[in-house]
Amino acid sequence: MPLRDHFRPPLDNVASWEELHGGWPMVIVQQLKRQLPAGYVAAPHVHAGAHVEIDIAAYERDDAAASFDSNGNGGGVATAVWAPAAPSVAVETELPDYDEYEVRIYDARRNRRLVAAIEIVSPGNKDRPESRNTFIAKCAVLLQKGVAVSIVDLVTIRQFNLYTDLMAFIGHVDPTLGDEPPPLYAASCRWVRRGERPILETWSHVLTIGRPLPTLPIWLTETRVVPLDLEQSYEQACDDLSIA
Repeated sequence: MPLRDHFRPPLDNVASWEELHGGWPMVIVQQLKRQLPAGYVAAPHVHAGAHVEIDIAAYERDDAAASFDSNGNGGGVATAVWAPAAPSVAVETELPDYDEYEVRIYDARRNRRLVAAIEIVSPGNKDRPESRNTFIAKCAVLLQKGVAVSIVDLVTIRQFNLYTDLMAFIGHVDPTLGDEPPPLYAASCRWVRRGERPILETWSHVLTIGRPLPTLPIWLTETRVVPLDLEQSYEQACDDLSIA
């Protein structure tokens, strides 16, 4: 079955993209359970970020009420209190939060060490520069720690490619995607050492509405890999959610 557009009519009139993003990670976990070697476990991790507004109130006190003794009681001998200079920046802002729709794979024999992460991109990951930067920084840190990272992006309403942004952040490009990177894509990345040389390896695919999804390599160690059949898990998730 082909890839659908979950963000535009007619499909978004009958099923929300959040349903797929929320359900797909568990289907991937069930699929990987049949493929992972002994000692490895997969788990879903879903967190829908919220834009939280913080209301900060400033309070003033009378000078007479500000005098305390060393025991915190009023009426004691006043002591000098250090006060900082005026802040360099004071702006009204929001506490940043971000979406996470992912599957994490752990080596249970090594204190549940994280070895791979499969990131399903949401509109919230692509909507603002700070959101994109947060996603890219997270993936870069995981790679630096030796965690294999896979990115799957079905979002048709935001024209950004976070995989190529990640490559640019690291200082490289993927020439197979052309001069104008596609907004829909899937890629697996890992950072390994070849002797003394650190090597970044990636496997990237362009996704197209109406075409099947690819199979990605999920690296557990430098030499051990399992296939992630995105088409199979995607179709199972759509079927479970009655998405035609």
